[in-house]
Amino acid sequence: MMGMNGWKKQIAVLVVFAASGIPVAAQSFTTLHSFRGAEGANPYAGLVQGLDRHLYGTSTYGGAYGLGNILQIAPSGEVTSIYAFCAQSDCPDGEFPVSTLVMGPDGDFYGATQNGGAYNYGSVFKVSTSGVLTTLHSFDIFDGVEPYGSLLLASNGNIYGTTNAAGACTTEGAGCGTIFVISRSGNFKTLYNFCMQTGCPDGEFPVGGMIEGSDGNFYGTTNAGGDSVCNGGGCGTIYRITPAGVLTTLHRFNSKDGAYPAPALIEVSKGVWYGTTAGGGAHRDGTVFSITSNGALKTLYNFSGTDGFSPFVLVAGSDGNLYGTTLGGGANAAGTIFRITPGGTLTTLHSFAQHYYYYFGALMQGTNGNFYGTTFFGGPADDGTIYKLSVGLKPFVKVQPSTAKQGQTVSLLGSHLGDVTDVSFNGIPASFEILSDTLVKATVPAGASSGSIEVTGPGYSLRSNVPFFPRP
Repeated sequence: MMGMNGWKKQIAVLVVFAASGIPVAAQSFTTLHSFRGAEGANPYAGLVQGLDRHLYGTSTYGGAYGLGNILQIAPSGEVTSIYAFCAQSDCPDGEFPVSTLVMGPDGDFYGATQNGGAYNYGSVFKVSTSGVLTTLHSFDIFDGVEPYGSLLLASNGNIYGTTNAAGACTTEGAGCGTIFVISRSGNFKTLYNFCMQTGCPDGEFPVGGMIEGSDGNFYGTTNAGGDSVCNGGGCGTIYRITPAGVLTTLHRFNSKDGAYPAPALIEVSKGVWYGTTAGGGAHRDGTVFSITSNGALKTLYNFSGTDGFSPFVLVAGSDGNLYGTTLGGGANAAGTIFRITPGGTLTTLHSFAQHYYYYFGALMQGTNGNFYGTTFFGGPADDGTIYKLSVGLKPFVKVQPSTAKQGQTVSLLGSHLGDVTDVSFNGIPASFEILSDTLVKATVPAGASSGSIEVTGPGYSLRSNVPFFPRP
């Protein structure tokens, strides 16, 4: 059976070096859970909040059969395995789940496994909160292998994702990779094959997921390819792809402006995306950047080791700032959690101790205002941890998707929503339906403009954590 190292990888800089210390801001950091093998081990992916206020995630290893499982995490930190992969010979249901789950409109979750499936090259699955799993697609090498990145549930109801390698390309020595679309019932189509040209000018190893932009296109990164200045086949790229599969390379990194971009982008203001690179930049320790829809890239911050190095995925906080982790550096030479303003002012919020390390999964902000994350290693058994970071932010509602057309319906996830009296899109009243104490469905009203969604009820008012972008 193919293990996690069974296919060529290109995932940035993963080795932590020593660095001198810096002051650490006083924050409330709590280890919620330390894994111990049988219940799950080594979580690569981040977490997602469900309609029941629990968090959900995956472990790459461990579980009943040692090849990963799907987890439910209570607010107290208690972990329950709701599904263990590979109960049958050859793992037709998949093995090594490494992508962050995404919640569908029905409350079920969608994700991917790196290996296993019918052909042992990975799978896409759906799982309910009670642990009923359905395999939607098994990759066969011709349509890609090893999906790493989080799936994207787009406003058109389909799911989009990437595979790290393989596909149709025949370029010798290239890792290639694909972009695909799959319906929630399992109808699969490859939208794009990377590296069909020598040198992979459009990139290769698209290890990350994509984001749906306010213009209706999808945006993402490749970990290599593009400019061949960097070792290992290039420094990586940023791309835009239409729902029909027409791809435009917006930027090719050249090491000076960064290298090996982290596997995700976020749109905080309309038409401007933010991301990180794990290497390159002024000190070769990684960068934070912004890029416009026409490809104008600006380096906002250069890491230098003492403040961390090799930053991973950014997330948008409900205070308008960006949050992320670094794989190394900081006061204890073991990585950091940081906050950075859209203008580039960085604050180190927490420096990990040396027994916590490798923060592959992106932070996520729960609707209670707190941030949650995972470490791949660490804890008493060195099987990884789940942690919480509180920085004093207030509760909010999460909107999904964060862009849609007039008349389309979006989901608002939060707490105590059973007595909502009004919903407005940047001040424009909207019709809505209360489905539960944690879920409201709202219709994008005519005249809606970019800005916050506000939900009000008796004695309270909650805003969305990120701006909503209406599409023409």
